[in-house]
Amino acid sequence: MKYPAEPFKIKTVETIEMTSREEREDIVKEAGYNTFLLPSKNVYIDLLTDSGTSAMSDKQWASLMIGDEAYGGSENWFKLRDAVQEIYGFDYVVPTHQGRGAENLLSQIMIEEGDYIPGNMYFTTTKAHQELNGGKFVDVIIDEAHKPSVERDFKGNVDLDKYKKLIDEVGADKIPYICVAVTVNMAGGQPVSMENIKKVKEISEKHGIKVMSDATRCVENAYYIKEREDGYQDKSVREILKEMMSYFDGCTMSGKKDCLVNIGGFLAMNDADMYQEATSLVVMYEGMPTYGGMAGRDMEAMATGIYESVDEHYIEHRIKQVRYLGDKLAEAGIPIIKPVGGHAVFLDAREFLPHLSQDQLPAQALAAAIYLDSGVRAMERGVVSAGRDADGSHHYPKLETVRLTIPRRVYTYAHMDVVANSVIDLYEKRDKISGLKFVYEPPTLRFFTSKFEPLNDKLIAD
Repeated sequence: MKYPAEPFKIKTVETIEMTSREEREDIVKEAGYNTFLLPSKNVYIDLLTDSGTSAMSDKQWASLMIGDEAYGGSENWFKLRDAVQEIYGFDYVVPTHQGRGAENLLSQIMIEEGDYIPGNMYFTTTKAHQELNGGKFVDVIIDEAHKPSVERDFKGNVDLDKYKKLIDEVGADKIPYICVAVTVNMAGGQPVSMENIKKVKEISEKHGIKVMSDATRCVENAYYIKEREDGYQDKSVREILKEMMSYFDGCTMSGKKDCLVNIGGFLAMNDADMYQEATSLVVMYEGMPTYGGMAGRDMEAMATGIYESVDEHYIEHRIKQVRYLGDKLAEAGIPIIKPVGGHAVFLDAREFLPHLSQDQLPAQALAAAIYLDSGVRAMERGVVSAGRDADGSHHYPKLETVRLTIPRRVYTYAHMDVVANSVIDLYEKRDKISGLKFVYEPPTLRFFTSKFEPLNDKLIAD
């Protein structure tokens, strides 16, 4: 089936509040035209993020009832550790409250002032932690990743020549590790091939550089390898995932994505000395090494979710529901990042709103306009997310996008139709959408709490 039916049945429902266009005019204005600041009760279909928004299974909800809330040596911790070792293959696991907790630990342990951290495109919190610890992020993704309309099977691949050039320029001793995201969020959820990961490992081992992964959506990446890479069609997603992770020295994980839970994460590694450092730091920032900011019940639910995430029927439906929305938009001529990635459909805001310059914040304006039109909440991923440089000037990313992020096991194909219809309707009147300007801007990670106002009288002209 091109778009397989849901491999689950609905046992509990949550009523969604419906709002009028007039009500949304006031709501989005009060939120400063920042979709992060919208009250969730006023959102019809919430595509802000897939982080922590998954629907847990009946088995996961049952797991909550066997939470061992011991301060040390929780039984649920051992379940989580065993699941990570079995499915991902790492020797050591340090639980954290979520993925950025793991990023903080990794950055503090491995980065020294003046280090360079290559990666296949930046991610906001990852880059922030690297820079706060004295490092400098260097993008070594292939050029095609920055070109929305270019179709390529593994658009998240590391450009090996860029990586080797960086090593030659700064020296391997200034590169503590390379961070390979699987998949690449900011590029549109693009996967990395097994062949590319192997070659990154070979180069890194030659120069004594660790290979770490942002493994947040690694199961989705494994599915794409099965679907697109020669030699893997007859292997299970679980087998592919285990092989893929074997080429990394460790990983950070936000359990709020592929682990199918609402909170939690971990740092995993194979190095015993690094593990000891991590257990010391986690006590300072998160909690004991056997709970790390999570309740026992959450660790139990995460362990269950890790096993559920590699179910073949689940992951096929997950990928193809996202593809369904992307196909409907592409067929209508809507400019999107191609090919459609694993967790979201990314609208190309610069092509969608060609009358707006990046200084007029087209992605932020489009995200606000989608909410105003239909009550659908999306996320800006462009100049606002990229932040400013040391001199206070905007970073101008090549990709200026709006992310329509699909929560796991939450919405149906009918909900995707509503989203598509709204975006298509807006595209037909795109020249009426106004740009935005800042009226409040925090110093870091500004996309979370900034406020804006339209450059014209209205966000969408009558």
